[in-house]
Amino acid sequence: MKSRYRELIKEVTERYPERKEEFISGSSDIVNRLYTPEDIEEINYKTDIGYPGLYPFTRGVQPTMYRGRLWTMRQYAGFGNAEESNKRYKYLLSQGQTGLSIAFDLCTQIGYDSDHPMSSGEVGKVGVAIDSLADMETLFDGIPLDRISTSMTINSTAAILLAMYIAVAEKQGVSKEKLKGTIQNDILKEYIARGTYIFPPKPSMRLITDVFQYCSKNIPRWNSISVSGYHIREAGSTAAQEIAFTLADGIAYIEAAQKVGLNVDDFAPRVSFFFNSHNDLFEEVGKFRAARRLWAKIMRERFHAKNPKSMKMRFHTQTGGSTLTAQQPDNNIARVTIQTLAAVLGGTQSLHTNSRDEALALPSEDSVRIALRTQQIVAYESGVCNTIDPLAGSYFIESITNQIEEKAMEYISQIDELGGMVEAIEKGYVQKQIQDSAYKYQKQIENEERIIVGLNKFVTEAEPCRSILKVDESFERLQVEKLKKVKQERDNHKVEMALKKIRATAKSSDNLMPVILEAVKVYATLGEICDVLREEFGEYEEQLVL
Repeated sequence: MKSRYRELIKEVTERYPERKEEFISGSSDIVNRLYTPEDIEEINYKTDIGYPGLYPFTRGVQPTMYRGRLWTMRQYAGFGNAEESNKRYKYLLSQGQTGLSIAFDLCTQIGYDSDHPMSSGEVGKVGVAIDSLADMETLFDGIPLDRISTSMTINSTAAILLAMYIAVAEKQGVSKEKLKGTIQNDILKEYIARGTYIFPPKPSMRLITDVFQYCSKNIPRWNSISVSGYHIREAGSTAAQEIAFTLADGIAYIEAAQKVGLNVDDFAPRVSFFFNSHNDLFEEVGKFRAARRLWAKIMRERFHAKNPKSMKMRFHTQTGGSTLTAQQPDNNIARVTIQTLAAVLGGTQSLHTNSRDEALALPSEDSVRIALRTQQIVAYESGVCNTIDPLAGSYFIESITNQIEEKAMEYISQIDELGGMVEAIEKGYVQKQIQDSAYKYQKQIENEERIIVGLNKFVTEAEPCRSILKVDESFERLQVEKLKKVKQERDNHKVEMALKKIRATAKSSDNLMPVILEAVKVYATLGEICDVLREEFGEYEEQLVL
């Protein structure tokens, strides 16, 4: 049969050559003409694939997956001041969103108050500005924190924003035990791909393990980290690199926590992940399945975790921002739909779908509603949620799952040989791998080896821009005035004493979370707390890699 097929292919291709000599995936890997049982003959169903909810969790982390509960629909949002962002959250919840995801402005992300000279022109531009507890109180005004789960995309200042969230909950009468959500708290990817770091790696890792310890004892339902591959992919990595570098970051966090004496099964069940979803549907589905299986093996075999929850990779997904085009922005709705399907078929626990206008500006209300509706149509109309891991057993899917897992493991082994992820970052290894992949991808677009509809093929005359969201310049002035009022009305003696405690604790090995919580409750600002930590920890300077 196989020889007859080869003869048939020869006859056909001599008369009708295939469209290309070589077909490649989104990561530039060769895609075969056909996949057969021979491509997966080494797979053992019980040990490599298995059943959902059971090790190695290839088919999902829950035994019934979406038949029991759909993923959390969590649109990433925030802009201007807390008042405007609060309105957007309430709008999204009224439209059927099931979780919140907070976007903070750059000033908040790198520890400057809105009145700092470094913040000028950036206040509220790419997220909401949060200077003090007063802003967090406004941000969650009328939103019951015991009934909603909240994700906060914040890293170098994560401990401070988490403390503010806890303080708001207490003012609402909600105990820490009832809080559900995630703080990103992933500083290593900031050194690799994004850049919103403040302190050098060592004190940054100390802050992260302090959060692990605090959350494991006080906020049992809170995810103390979301190890993020999203920004690694946005920087230009391949799918296998996204998995490899994310899991290598995860390994570094587990090791750091163990070094300070934490038991792996005490905190690992609340370690979560965050991935990107691109346009190559099958490669992305394979990527998610491979990531789940590989993490389960790492936790069991490398860290000797005993609790199955420590081995489960639970992850949030965001559709690929870098895949969106400013040209013909309505085409982005189709791209996001494909990426949504990839995330759902890959078994995500939470999903943000990008809006069609995000290559131009922050999403307008109209566009973000369409993005949310895309998730809802996939959830309720497509039928893909009716059975678990429906692509399992496909010769292609199982083959690509294996291929991505093997490639990712090769990168992780290389990072181990370099001394671990922190050392690999300091030596520029990770950044170089990503830069090489990004360069290759861009050249493929420029050479039209890779078609991007509306960008390098099927180009039309420029369309008039639809109404896009612009952050009003007056937000910065209003935010600075609000901050000034907070500083005037608070008890500045209490603030001074609280900051002294933070300085003393930073010099010791004690956990910083309790003193940071004490400081935010007396309205010490994010910038004031970060200034103390900058003086004690120093600031990180990027190592240029060419």
